[in-house]
Amino acid sequence: MLNKFYMQEHVKSALKEDIGFGDVTTENLAGADDVLKAELNTRSDGILCGCEVFKCVFKILSDDIKIDFYFKDGDRIKKGDKIADISGPAKELLMGERVALNYIQRMSGIATETKKYQDAISPYHAKIVDTRKTTPNFRMFEKYAVKTGGGALHRFNLSDCAMIKDNHIRLAGSITNAVNKLRKNLSHAHKIEVECDTLEQVKEAVSLNVDIIMLDNMSVDVMREAVKAINHTAVVEASGNVRLETVNEIASTGVDIISSSAIVAKASTLDLALDM
Repeated sequence: MLNKFYMQEHVKSALKEDIGFGDVTTENLAGADDVLKAELNTRSDGILCGCEVFKCVFKILSDDIKIDFYFKDGDRIKKGDKIADISGPAKELLMGERVALNYIQRMSGIATETKKYQDAISPYHAKIVDTRKTTPNFRMFEKYAVKTGGGALHRFNLSDCAMIKDNHIRLAGSITNAVNKLRKNLSHAHKIEVECDTLEQVKEAVSLNVDIIMLDNMSVDVMREAVKAINHTAVVEASGNVRLETVNEIASTGVDIISSSAIVAKASTLDLALDM
């Protein structure tokens, strides 16, 4: 998922933002021959994610920086673990430190949060998926982190799938009108998903043979009825009020997918440090 040229362009942009016209502190203190050694250490337990992006930051700054990782993306790490050894020119190490940590801390935090949710529903067949509530221009990295944490992925952007939400239904006049109009214009490769708030809407969506039916902000009891009504004729997605405390009960209803913005939007950064 981490396309190399996209990753490089993104990292270059991040470095431009952070370095600006020059690191006035480091460039006036570090000589051309100064070398530093560092360790990437973790101060908390979690799931590691973002090793390649971390390396990409320093690779762009200097070919002379050497990085040896002792863990890989998806590995569980514990407080006190040494994740990697880094050595090379002092100027470039210091200039890249914050940007490299920003990527790997954020991505590891999302992977860690996703793992909690997926583990919480492990007795059931449902999968935790992300949403489009992502950081602007950081979606690829956040989705990669969700996947690394054991989750699955929703659509990448608006062009992936036709998702009929409440405002689209208001615009079209009804679910039936919206689906019929879409089918006249969509590519054969596009799936149609309908967001439903009531059992009546679910039954309407079933009658139209749509591909995915989202149960939006329904109670657990109503979700169970909806799953029975759909009866495996469409992929069933649950959304709304998805928290770590509620996700297991939601999964018990028999839904296939549980989408949650919390695994990205509310994930804390994992406490990693570059100790020189």
